[in-house]
Amino acid sequence: MIRVGQGFDVHQLVKGRKCIIGGVDIPFDKGLEGHSDADVLLHAISDAILGAAGLGDIGKHFPNTDPSIKNIDSRDILRQVILLIHEQKYSIINIDATVICELPKLTPYIDRMKNNIALDCGVDINVVNVKATTTENLGFTGRGEGIAAQAICLVESR
Repeated sequence: MIRVGQGFDVHQLVKGRKCIIGGVDIPFDKGLEGHSDADVLLHAISDAILGAAGLGDIGKHFPNTDPSIKNIDSRDILRQVILLIHEQKYSIINIDATVICELPKLTPYIDRMKNNIALDCGVDINVVNVKATTTENLGFTGRGEGIAAQAICLVESR
């Protein structure tokens, strides 16, 4: 059986936080606000994977009300999501994701993001695609108030 899942996430940009996207610490004067490290890309991907396997979302498995996971590395979240889908006998066919922001410019970091995602998911880098786009200065992303990401994932039962 083949199943598809989609994920979407948004985090506000704030002073005093690191800007971590796709597991890469990106030099920028603002970072993403959240209970975890607020990696918007890995959250969208994790939600897409969980959705494809019919396992809810990361809020169900990693609630922002749980103090024991405060500031958790989102790569740890992604790795735990992979363990969950493997328990259900699913494996990833492919992942496609888009980060939406004006700044920071992400092109120099895309390959590192893809490598992190492939490594954490235990898949070949060729089945992971990450893109970056802007909203041409429109909306909250265009004003630099936050960053959004969307992802889609195809899984198959083993």
